[in-house]
Amino acid sequence: MRLFSKRLAKSVSPEQTVEVTESRGIRQLQLGTQAIQSAMRISRPWDLELAYTRAMMAFLLFRAGPDEVLMIGLGGGSLAKFMRKHRPQTRITAVEISPQVVSAARSHFFLPEDDEHLQVLVEDGAVYVPAHPASADVILLDGFDAGNQVEALASLGFYQACRRALKPGGVLVVNLWGRDPEFVTWFSHLVAAFDGQVAWLPIMGKSNVIAFALVDEDGPERLARAEIDKLAKKWGLDFAMFRRELRWAGEVAPLLDKNR
Repeated sequence: MRLFSKRLAKSVSPEQTVEVTESRGIRQLQLGTQAIQSAMRISRPWDLELAYTRAMMAFLLFRAGPDEVLMIGLGGGSLAKFMRKHRPQTRITAVEISPQVVSAARSHFFLPEDDEHLQVLVEDGAVYVPAHPASADVILLDGFDAGNQVEALASLGFYQACRRALKPGGVLVVNLWGRDPEFVTWFSHLVAAFDGQVAWLPIMGKSNVIAFALVDEDGPERLARAEIDKLAKKWGLDFAMFRRELRWAGEVAPLLDKNR
């Protein structure tokens, strides 16, 4: 794809390379590899272009009206912009370790400046989360470097800290990479930290697996009561499909035990 793309910006530091390219009306953020970290259609900058970001919004099946959302990993800011468009009263805190990524999100992906409902912090999510217990209704965790899962954001201890950072009824949403050689380990950590209360969505044709870890134990009942049509109308996403495709960690427990 890069052969047919126009490079808009490139920033190189000892820690990482941040590159912004554009092709056929779609702007992309990459971190030194071909892997696409974020994408935005220029004609619809507030929409979710990538399937995995749309799937992450399936947390609304469990927590329909979050007041406080914590994002670990900003990317191009797609999820933050989408939530601001559809539920502007939600307070969003985005923690991103790379100032280069924050700069690219603001200069090339139309991420708004901070205000009373959006705060972007250049900090390490592995440090920030344990220091903020009971602070979020939803945590959106999308922690990758140059195509790999960040180990510090996938450890058992970090997932336990995420659980403590959630309020009652809270949901941790994790973008996992199914082809990661440590995928089973990371998923097992998540299941252990949340006592098995984990659902997941595979992304058709992609290697992403989106996991939803629940603080409370009434996840299946809460899901059964979800107002699917109302959510779809408000957010413009296929929540009926999300509900059909959701699986629970108990369905893969033998695989997890086998690979520990």
